[in-house]
Amino acid sequence: QNATQTVEEEKPKPPTVQEIKQKIEKYNAKVTNCLLMKLNEDGTYTGFIKVHLKLRRPVTVPAGIRPQSIYDALKEVNLAEMTDKRTSFYLPLDAIKQLHISSTTTVSEVIQGLLKKFMVVDNPQKFALFKEMRKDGQVLFQKLPLTEYPLYLRLLAGPDTDALSFVLKENETGEVEWDAFSIPELQNFLMILDKEEKDKIQQVHRKYERFKQRLQQTLKEARGKPG
Repeated sequence: QNATQTVEEEKPKPPTVQEIKQKIEKYNAKVTNCLLMKLNEDGTYTGFIKVHLKLRRPVTVPAGIRPQSIYDALKEVNLAEMTDKRTSFYLPLDAIKQLHISSTTTVSEVIQGLLKKFMVVDNPQKFALFKEMRKDGQVLFQKLPLTEYPLYLRLLAGPDTDALSFVLKENETGEVEWDAFSIPELQNFLMILDKEEKDKIQQVHRKYERFKQRLQQTLKEARGKPG
């Protein structure tokens, strides 16, 4: 009689402080700039990660709010809470933001931190952090769990961004819980979709209008030829 037995996978043991220290030393030896990792007395460590923003859709930001100053950042002033007015804004395509984080900083906290820096008031569930890897000439993306620690992944991969980089993209895996959004946010989504639909229709119209003009020109030239 064959019996199926469920065997739980053994979770890897967390690295010791000594192992972390050795990995940090190895990492810092490869760093070509001043963005080093630093080990703290309590066994945690800090360092830098770069996140590429590859957002194809506009985000919601406060209307008429000036950029955050150094004073506001030091005082932790949330300018987004100073107005209820909202507007849609396209972040620069493939913008890069450098973050100084801790080994205890999770993916969820990285996403929230990025949205706060750009004063984006959209629900963080709209976004996901991916790790980008290059292998055999191919670019591979893998969505990171919200509880993952990006700095540890950076430490394991080394400072070379070709081996590993982080990308913020829209969360389009079907896991978005729409009930978590407020009525104004849902209305804003509809406005954005309506604008995208109109832009797409205009693009199609312009495409076929150019095709029509070339076709008419070709017919006109053909009629003017003898024989």
